[in-house]
Amino acid sequence: MKKYILKRVGISIVTVFVLVSVVFFLARLMPGGPFNDPKMSATAKANLSAYYGFDKPLLQQYLTYLNNLIHGNFGFSTKYPSRTVNDLLAGAFPYSADLGIRALCFAISFGLVFGIISALNRGNKIDLIFVIVAVFGTSVPDFIMGALLQHFFAVKWGLFPIAQYKGFAYTILPSIGLGFYTMASVSRIMRASMLEVVQQDYIKTARSKGISKFRVTWKHQIRNAIMPVVTILGPTVAAVLTGTFVIESLFAIPGMGKYYVESVQNNDYSLILGMTAFYGTFLVFCNMVVDILYGVIDPRVRIGGK
Repeated sequence: MKKYILKRVGISIVTVFVLVSVVFFLARLMPGGPFNDPKMSATAKANLSAYYGFDKPLLQQYLTYLNNLIHGNFGFSTKYPSRTVNDLLAGAFPYSADLGIRALCFAISFGLVFGIISALNRGNKIDLIFVIVAVFGTSVPDFIMGALLQHFFAVKWGLFPIAQYKGFAYTILPSIGLGFYTMASVSRIMRASMLEVVQQDYIKTARSKGISKFRVTWKHQIRNAIMPVVTILGPTVAAVLTGTFVIESLFAIPGMGKYYVESVQNNDYSLILGMTAFYGTFLVFCNMVVDILYGVIDPRVRIGGK
């Protein structure tokens, strides 16, 4: 198990390094630059480029950035010159993370329950309702889902606030909007996995031994059927916890999505790299944790991954 974990950690470190390196050079290939204001004089642009170190050779900039990155320094933003990328991340991530955690709790809990109930009631009206909900959830884009929630639950019925992020009531609609797709995906995967597991010989053997239906369902069906759900949790957790620009924009939440889009629009190299490095590291870390959990749950994965 120790060798398996060390291998996953090593792969994760290499992945983050490659990601940061590729994004660094791709950002420099983008048309324009961070100081592309036509009203700005050539002297001012040259002074700013020297201040941020953009006048140095590209390789030297790259090595300097890697050195700063190792020490946790993402540099200064050119869009917000008085603030570092670290400050922007520290201010925005808590909102995205809080929203993401709430959305994950909603998505995973309801997704698993809906998938299990749907599989156990295959072919009847309950199954049909949950299947329709799952198909709807995976078909409707985030901005449509968020707009529908705002229209009906906030504007028309007045049950929840329409926007902002000032208390528990404000978090309900954006959490559902952000987590609905994941909930529907988890429900569909869990249902399909449950239906596949129920046909296995060990389930039939357990039933023939007279084991109660509840014990067979809980100990054998759910435990084995949940494996595919665990597989998708890595990228899902990372994507949800780091925020979604559409939902954050609709509900006026000051999360990471706003800064990510602005960084690309303004060719803010430091902010682009900082956001990408942060998000990429978070995504790789979540996938690594899922790989390790997968090895703990299923020893065959651990043995095959030596």
